[in-house]
Amino acid sequence: MEKQLTRLLNHKWLSLIIIVIISVLFIVEMKKNTTMETDLDEYMPKDHPAFVYSDMAEDWFNINDGIIIAIENKKGIYNSETLDTLKQLTKRFQKFAEIEKDDVTSLYNADNIIGTDEGMDVKRFYKKVPKSEEQLLQLQKNVHNNEMIYGRLVSENNQVAIIVAEIKDDVFTQDFYKQILQTAKSSETKDIKIHVAGRPIVEGEMALLGPADMKKMVPIVILVILIVLFITLRSLKGTLITLGVVFISTIWTFGLMATVGIPIYAISTMIPVMLIAIGVADGIHLYSHLHTFIDHNPSATKLDAVKDMLTKMWKPVVMTSITTAVGFISLLTSEVYPVKYFGIFTAFGVLMAMLFSLVFLPACIIIFGVPKAKKINNSKSKAGHSHSKTANNFATYIINHKSLSILGSALIIVLSIIGMQKLWINSSFLDKFERDSDIVLTDQFINTNFGGTSSLNLILDGNGKEQIFKEPSVLKLVDKMQKDVDNQLQVVGNTFSLTDYINRMNKVMNSDKEEYNTIPDSKEMVAQYLLLYEMSGDPENLNKVVDYNYEKLNVTFQLKKDDSKSINSALDIIHSYEDDFNKLGISMNYAGSGYKGLVFTDLIFEGQIKSLVLSLLIIIVLISMMFKNIKLGLISSVPIIITAAISFGIMGFLNIPLSSTTALLSSIAIGIGIDYAVHFLEQYRINTALYNDKLKVAQLTMAHSGKAIIFNAIVVISGFSVLMFSVFPPNRQLGALVSLNMFTSFVGTLTIMLVLLHITNLKTKKK
Repeated sequence: MEKQLTRLLNHKWLSLIIIVIISVLFIVEMKKNTTMETDLDEYMPKDHPAFVYSDMAEDWFNINDGIIIAIENKKGIYNSETLDTLKQLTKRFQKFAEIEKDDVTSLYNADNIIGTDEGMDVKRFYKKVPKSEEQLLQLQKNVHNNEMIYGRLVSENNQVAIIVAEIKDDVFTQDFYKQILQTAKSSETKDIKIHVAGRPIVEGEMALLGPADMKKMVPIVILVILIVLFITLRSLKGTLITLGVVFISTIWTFGLMATVGIPIYAISTMIPVMLIAIGVADGIHLYSHLHTFIDHNPSATKLDAVKDMLTKMWKPVVMTSITTAVGFISLLTSEVYPVKYFGIFTAFGVLMAMLFSLVFLPACIIIFGVPKAKKINNSKSKAGHSHSKTANNFATYIINHKSLSILGSALIIVLSIIGMQKLWINSSFLDKFERDSDIVLTDQFINTNFGGTSSLNLILDGNGKEQIFKEPSVLKLVDKMQKDVDNQLQVVGNTFSLTDYINRMNKVMNSDKEEYNTIPDSKEMVAQYLLLYEMSGDPENLNKVVDYNYEKLNVTFQLKKDDSKSINSALDIIHSYEDDFNKLGISMNYAGSGYKGLVFTDLIFEGQIKSLVLSLLIIIVLISMMFKNIKLGLISSVPIIITAAISFGIMGFLNIPLSSTTALLSSIAIGIGIDYAVHFLEQYRINTALYNDKLKVAQLTMAHSGKAIIFNAIVVISGFSVLMFSVFPPNRQLGALVSLNMFTSFVGTLTIMLVLLHITNLKTKKK
C-alpha cells in the first residue's frame, strides 16, 4: 500500500486533473438529469402485498388523491358572487389536461337526489347562478336537506364550499402545482378567500421546500465547518483543502445519482450536509498526525512529512470510512426507496471522501506546502505524553475511577430502555411542516369545516358472491360500522359508501321523513332504488362505491389527521366488525394513500431494526478482522450501542416519533460514532506494543487520538447542528439527535471503552 501511495504522490498533478475532469462531467450530468420526486407513492415498494392490493383497488373504484379548493366567504356562500366563483373555478379545473372532467366535484355539478310525484329524480343543485333572494334561499334549503352534500361539500356554518379535484399519481408536476395555486388564488376578492389543500398539495410543497432548504443549509454548514476547521487545524490552506475534499465527494455523489437516474427525495436534501460534516473527519485526523510529525521533526521535508502521514494514517482512515459506509449501506435492508437510496449514495460519498483524502489532500499539501512547526518542550514527563498534561490527567482519572464509568453506563442503558417503551412511529406527511406554516393552517381550516383531508379506504370483498351488496343485512352492517366509527372518533369527520345512496333514496321516496333515512328491509326495494338512480342520475358515480357485480364495496373514511395514531384508532373499530363480516363470507382489505402511509411507517420501523442489527454485526466482524481480535470488535461496539440506546430513549421521553427522517438515526450514529473507536483502538494497539505500563499507554493514546477525536466530534456536531436551521421539523430533530449522538459516542470512547481496554489486558507483539 505504501508503494501505491508513493506512486500517487509522484503523479500528483495527473491525479488532480483526472479528479477535476470527472467532477466537471458530473456537474454537467446533474444539470441535465437531476429531478425531484414529488409523488409520495413512489417512496413505497411496488411489490409489497399491501401496495399491490391497494393499487388494484384504486383501479376498481377510481380511488385517487384529491386537491381540495375551499371557497370561503365569512358573509356566507349563498350569494351570487360566491356561487359564480364556485361555478367558474369548477369549470376551470375541469379543463385542466391533467384532470378528468368527471373527477371534479362541487356543489355546482353534484347530484341532488330528490323525490317527485312520479318517483325519484336526480338533478344538479344549480346550472345558472341564482340571482333572487328566493332562489338563493331555495338552494340553501336543498343543500341542508341533503345529507350527502351538507357538511361534505358545504360547511355547516354556510361560510365555506369546496371543490374536490381528483388526479392520477403520474400527472402531478411542479408546473401543474403552480398552475393550481395560480388558478385558485386568481379568484380571490375582498370577500372571497381561497384555500388549497390535499395530499397532492403536500407533495408539491415538499418538492418546492426541499431544494430551497438544501440551498439554504449548505452555505451555512460550509461557513460553520470553515470556522471550526480553521480553529482546529490552525491553517487556512488546510481548511480549504479539507473542504475541497468534501465538495468533490458531494459533487460525485449527486452526479452519480443523476447519471443512473435516481431522483432527489425529501431526505436526499440532507446528503450534502452529512457529507460535509462527515467528510472532514479524515482530513482532521490526517492533519492532526501531520502537525504532530512536523512539531517533532521540524527539519523534515514536506515529502517526508506527507509520506509519514499516509504511511501511518491510511489504515485507520480506510477503516473508519469503511465502517461509516457500512452504517449507511445497512439502510439497504429498508424497503422504503428514499431510505434505501439515501444509504447507498451517502455510503458512496463517504468512500469518495476517503479516496480524495488519500489522493487529493496529500497532493494539495505537497503543492501548497505543509503547516509550520510549533515549538514544543521536548523534556519528558515521568508518565504519559510530554506536552499533554490535560490528556494525562483525564486518562489517569478515568482509569482510577473505572467503577464510575461502568455504573454510569449501566444506569444510562436502563433509563434509555424505559424511554424506548414510549417510542412510536408517525406516518404523517403534514408533520414534516411547521405547525404555523400556510399548508398546515390551510389543512386545519378545511378539517375544521369538513370531514377531513386524509382518507382511509376499506374494501369489502364478497369473494365471488355476486349481488351480495344488495342484501339489506349486509348493507345494514356496513351502515352500522360507518356510524360507529363516525360517532366514536372525533378524528373521523365523515364516512361514505353505497349505504349513503340507499339511505338517501329511501328517505326521498318516503316524503323526506327522517325515520326512513335508513336501509330498507327488502332486497327488491334496494335493487329498485339502484335501478331508478341509474336511470335518473349518473350511474358512473356508483362505480366509486361498488363494482359492477355488487361483489366488492368501497367504504371511505375521511380523517382530520394523517398520523399513525389516528389511522390506527379508526382501524381498531373497523377490525371489531371483522368477525361479523366473516360470518357473511365477506373479507376486509384496505387501500388508499392513508393506509399506504401506515404500511410505509411499519416498513420504516422494520428497516430500522434490521439496519441496526446488521450494521452492528458487520462492524463488530470488520473490526475484529482488522485488529485480529474478537475482544476489540466487541469492545468497539459498546460506545455506539450506548449511543443508540440514549438516542432512542430520549426520543421516547421527548415524544419524538420515528419517521422516514428520524429512521436514519441509528445508521448515522453507528456509522459515524464507530470512527472514534477505530482511531482510538489503532493508537492504543500501537502503544501497547511499545510500553508495558498500561497507564502510560492510556495517557499516550488519549494525548494522540483523544485530541483528534475531540476535534472531529466538534466539527461533526457543528456540521449536523446546521440541520436545526431546516424548515422541516423532522430534519431539525435529526440534527439535534445526531449532534447528541456524536457527543455521547466520543465521550463513551474516551471513558467506558478505555476502561474496558484497560480491564481486558490487551497484548500486542512488540514492534
